Parts: sequence; structure tokens; C-alpha cells
Amino acid sequence: MARLIFLAFAALVLLAGYLATMAWPYGYLAWIVAAPLVLLGLIDMAQSAHAIRRNFPLIGRLRYVFESIRPEMHQYFIESDTNGTPFSREQRSVVYQRAKGELDTVPFGTRHDVYAEGYTWIDHSLAPVHIEGDPRVTVGGPDCKQPYEASVLNISAMSFGSLSPTAIRALNSAAKDGCFAHNTGEGGISPYHEQGGGDLIWQLGTGYFGCRAEDGGFDPEKFRARAASPQVKMIEIKLSQGAKPGHGGILPAKKVTPEISKIRGVPLGKDVISPPGHKAFSTPVGLLQFVAQLRELSDGKPIGFKLCVGSPSQFLAICKAMLETGITPDYIAVDGGEGGTGAAPLEFTNAVGRPLFDGLAFVHGALVGAGLRDRIRIIASGRVLNGFDIAVRLALGADLCYSARGMMFALGCIQALRCNNNTCPAGVATQDPRLYGGLVVVDKRRRVANFHHSTIRHFFDLLGAAGCDHPSKLEPGMVHRRMGDNRVSSFAELYGTVEPGALLTDRIPERYAEPWRRARADTF
Repeated sequence: MARLIFLAFAALVLLAGYLATMAWPYGYLAWIVAAPLVLLGLIDMAQSAHAIRRNFPLIGRLRYVFESIRPEMHQYFIESDTNGTPFSREQRSVVYQRAKGELDTVPFGTRHDVYAEGYTWIDHSLAPVHIEGDPRVTVGGPDCKQPYEASVLNISAMSFGSLSPTAIRALNSAAKDGCFAHNTGEGGISPYHEQGGGDLIWQLGTGYFGCRAEDGGFDPEKFRARAASPQVKMIEIKLSQGAKPGHGGILPAKKVTPEISKIRGVPLGKDVISPPGHKAFSTPVGLLQFVAQLRELSDGKPIGFKLCVGSPSQFLAICKAMLETGITPDYIAVDGGEGGTGAAPLEFTNAVGRPLFDGLAFVHGALVGAGLRDRIRIIASGRVLNGFDIAVRLALGADLCYSARGMMFALGCIQALRCNNNTCPAGVATQDPRLYGGLVVVDKRRRVANFHHSTIRHFFDLLGAAGCDHPSKLEPGMVHRRMGDNRVSSFAELYGTVEPGALLTDRIPERYAEPWRRARADTF
């Protein structure tokens, strides 16, 4: 619509210039103003690097003027990075620079007050090492027939429906270019995932989109057929999401197109609200039996589940069920209560779910204490923008990471906060073809791949600076945080450590003792 308005404006301007020239001896002077404006607008429509300018010719340039005065984020929308400070325009600019392949170094020293509460850093070594390439992480336990060699950084769960067709194509194409994985989100596998050709982690939410029976439950045969795709490398059962744990996914009715209705098997004109819980199981043992069923139906592909940690005893109940049944997932994705979403009630966004660091440390400790950690990989999900973010999460127990926000910035997201009303001006989170048509896949796939490559490179440089030759060598005692009383604590002190097998002895750590006693494999 904005492009049509500009074309109409350009036609009027040119007509006015022509009439002025015919009616007034000095009318040609009008072209001095009219011609540059029309030319700039046409350039905006033709270029592919900036979706805002492409979608809003001429007037879209005002965004860059305003950004030079203040960040485009609304003042009330506050996020925190690993150091506990709001994301600055500079931090997001570094993501943009890396996505564009531009110089990403910063001058004049640290941007943080190193004596402020919450300042976080990692120890370096006087014997640094150089790490070549991109060491992979094997995901696949003893019962897995098709293990997957994963990158330490992958695209987090963002569904088609929440994101536009062009955004999905750009992300998945970048995953293919950069040899990393793309989580589908609970919306299922769309044609735009398939067109990209990149590795997929197929996420099954409570709506079972893509393998949904007529009653809204799980259809094993539909799942078998979909899971057979060579693009599907891993399968993830979504138990809960950090941004809205215990609520279920939300896709507003205005974003439900006929295409999405067909893919998900849902009606047009209504909000798509996934149930808060699964129909396929209702107990910890049932969850693991479902894991085993999916593994069999997929011919042995890695099966995991994603959750935001809530009651400690409920996760420990899953651990007890693993010990009783002998069934273990190939991986567990841990999301934090600070996770993002396109749509969620305010209460769930702000006040439900354990933050990532707390949940991640707890899950890692529980698996170590139960003697299960060597069978299961852990993926940390939430707010990964740079190599240091990866390092901190791996030090706390993760094996690899998901990133949503960083990937969206690389796509061109400007945090306009219109994800839930279908009017994303950058064409990222909308189903309006007039807007997502401005997001050019060829350009954005390159930017996402650049961001991934640069972030991985900086992570391994940082890992080497810490004296580690492999991500598994990172430990919580290597990361430190300044506390409010000017005391410095390592993450090992803040989050604790657990001895292997400790939960199976009389040496149970105090923070696990009571939840472990209450945990039962037959009930959440």
C-alpha cells in the first residue's frame, strides 16, 4: 500500500512539475525539488538491503533519522543482556554489522562499568589456544540410530505463521549455507522450510501441527510420513515455552491465512490457541514412552523435549522416570522465563517461569546427580547475541545454544513491537504480502549466515583465549559476577555444582533434597 501511495505521489509531483514548467517561465525550478524526491523513492523501491525503505519508499528514510537521535525501541520495552544491563543500540548495531559482513570491532575500551553490580566476565589464560574450524556437537544417545552433528549455535523455535514466508525461507536457506539447524517452532513444517533446504528440528507442540488428528490429538502415521523427510534431523517435544510457560502457543486470527489453516489443520478467522498440555501423555513415564514412540516412528532420529523449568520436583520426576524406564531423550532444550514471543499475556511474559541461568544450572545438576548427563545433550535457549553469551551458557552446563533474537536482528527486525498485530514494517513477523514482500530472501539469507559465522568465530576465539580447546572444557568457575555488596562470585558459587550420581546416594545437595524426595515417576 505504501508503495502504491508513493507511486501516486510521484505521478502527482511529476505532473505538477510539468504543469509548472508550461505555465511559468521559471517553472523548471520545481524539478529541482521534485526530481530528487522521486528518484530517491524509486531507489528505495528497487534496493533489497533495507525492508523498511523498500516497503515505505522515501518516508522510510525518516526511520534512520530518528534512530540517529534515539533507539527505535519504546522506552518501556526493557531487555537485559548477560551483564544485566539493557540492550543498547550499539549492541544491536554489532549484530547488524556482523550480519552485513562489516567491521564489528569497537573503539575506546569497555562499554560497561566494571565495578557495577551484575558485571560479568570470563577468565582468560596466559596460555591461549587457537581453534580451527567449527567443532560440532553430536546429538544422539545410546538408542539413537541417526545422530546429528550440530553447530553450537542454531536458530530457535519461531513458527511459520508467527514469521512470514520470506523470513522462514531466509532463515532456512541461511541454515543450509552455514551448516546449522533451524527449529520449526510448533507451527509445523511449511513449504518455505522445504524450499530453503536447511536442516530442521521439527518441534511438536500441544497442537501437534503437521501430525494432528481430527480430534486435535497426535496422529502416528502422519508423524511417520513427515519425520521421514531427510531435512528433519531432530524432533523436539515442546512441554513449555519461556515466554508463556503453561499457556500454549497463540497465533492471532488476523495472521491465520488459508495456507496456514491448511498446514496446521485449524479454522480460518479464529485465534489459534494451543492447549496448555499434551494429550499424548500426562505423566513423566508417559512422556518418556512418547519419546520412545517418536524415536521408533522416525527410524531412530534424535528426540528431545523443551521446557522452561517450573517446580523442581516435576523435572526431578522426569529424571526418576528415566531411571525407572531406562528411556532417555537425546537432548533437553532449556528455555528461560525471559524468553521472547510474538504474542503472550502480560502476566505470563513477566511473571511465570524460572530464568534461564537458574533453570539451566538446575537441569544440568539434576542430570549429573542422577547419573544421566552423559546420555543427554542440553540446549540453552534465550538471548544469545554474541560469542560471550554462548560461552556463559555452555559454562553453566549447556552443550549448544538456540538464538531467536539475534537471528531476527540479522533478518532486519527493528523491534517495532508489532509482532502480534500483523503489521511488522520490516516484513519479518507478518502475513501481509505487501509487507513481507519487502524482505528479500537472497539478501537476508546471506546476512543470517554471516551473523552465525561471525558469532561462532568470536565464540571460538573467546574459548581459545580462556585456554580451552573444546566447548566442553568450559566450567562455571571460569565465569564471575560482581555482586551488590562489591563481592565477586563465580557461577560455580552462585549456582552450585553436583557430584556425579549424588542424587542416588545419601550425599544429595540441600537444594535438591526435598524436591527429590517428593518427585514421583508416575505423576507431575
